[in-house]
Amino acid sequence: MSWIDFRKASTTKALGPGDHSGAGRMAAVRPWLSGLRTGMVAGAGAAGLAVGTVAAAAGFYARTIVTPPKPGNETMRILGVGYETPEPVEGQIPATVSLPADAETLVPGRYMLFFDAGRGRALIGDVVSYSPRLETVTRRVLEVRQGDLTVAKRCRWSGAVYDTPADAGFDFTDVVLELPVGEAPAWVVPAPESSTCRTWAVMIHGRGAARQETLRSLAATQTLGMPSIHVSYRNDRDAPPSEDGRYGLGFTEWQDIDVAIRYALDHGADDVVLFGWSMGGAIALQTADKSAFQHLIRAMVLDGPVVDWFELIRYHSKMQRLPLRAGQLVADLLSEPRAAMMTGLRSPIVLSDLDWLSRSDELMTPTLIIHSTDDEFVPSSASAKLAARNEFVTMVPFAKARHTKEWNVDPERWTAVVTEWLPDHLSDDNPAVEPEEGQSPVEMSRRQVDY
Repeated sequence: MSWIDFRKASTTKALGPGDHSGAGRMAAVRPWLSGLRTGMVAGAGAAGLAVGTVAAAAGFYARTIVTPPKPGNETMRILGVGYETPEPVEGQIPATVSLPADAETLVPGRYMLFFDAGRGRALIGDVVSYSPRLETVTRRVLEVRQGDLTVAKRCRWSGAVYDTPADAGFDFTDVVLELPVGEAPAWVVPAPESSTCRTWAVMIHGRGAARQETLRSLAATQTLGMPSIHVSYRNDRDAPPSEDGRYGLGFTEWQDIDVAIRYALDHGADDVVLFGWSMGGAIALQTADKSAFQHLIRAMVLDGPVVDWFELIRYHSKMQRLPLRAGQLVADLLSEPRAAMMTGLRSPIVLSDLDWLSRSDELMTPTLIIHSTDDEFVPSSASAKLAARNEFVTMVPFAKARHTKEWNVDPERWTAVVTEWLPDHLSDDNPAVEPEEGQSPVEMSRRQVDY
């Protein structure tokens, strides 16, 4: 099976200076796509069916990419629990839990099991035993935070081990952000009292996840003395949906992050650092590219980020064994206004705006990428290529952590990597500059000199 270069087929015109609308990237010529439509109408017999099959598969996949997954999909079987004593008493908390052994459940570290439709949750530790013959693994139960694990039959495996910042040991305040799509909740975690840091961390979770995913970074940001805001954005489980109820893969969500940056500036920040996981990395990159506060984004810390959707679509198309050119058709459908019936998108996504391998020389924000070399969902190869092409990008590889679970596998190393790299990009010990009369902090920020 051969694979084509999606970028060449989907992009013919680059953005002009200062053009952030993506209009310049919309001048794509897709003659083969028109031919495919013609073939679908005029084709007959086996050839016509084959063309229709390719189009149907690509349309299904394109729609899946931009459709938010339903929360709480508990498909993993719980095979049983174990106890420290041979005769457990009523109400005794299990010491172990047995699960089907797979690439996910065999990874070392701490994880959360959600069960009983999300009402129950248990913190799971390292592997106690593994049976290749039975294909089962037994792991330590560190804590049952809610629910009765002994009667649970199915669960969901998650790397988000904290429910709120309080579970991680930190005070926080619930706030509401006025996003373009409506009101959305966020958590603000203040800096330690002794901190003089005036750089806020803006935390952006990934596709299908929620704010809880970002709480693993708190040990690092609190060590650095940084306040942080943990946001929800359109179409996640906490924020309102967009008009079409579809992800923009970063192309639209960055506007919600702009609101969070404005909140930080209005509440004492001099500047910000963006943290992003998976699709949250794509959102962070778009924010650094398009935000009105671009000059106040000091750095980015990205975990398992999507730096190029063309590469990712090609990878998943191959994994799904889609036919020749099906991956290209997926990319074109997402970018094609006339494909709205297939994708559900109200407006097309300009994927070339999200292609940071082709745009590598345009990325000027210092960026730390943490990425496991065995990431099964967002391969680390794109991150490695970006780091090789751009002097502002530093990549630190992890191993055996799969997708965005580097912290879970080795929290001490994850924290050390961040706390060693980030200090050079923080504002510290700077006296606050008072706004002029009638001037908002946001207006004042726009007058600051770029660094």
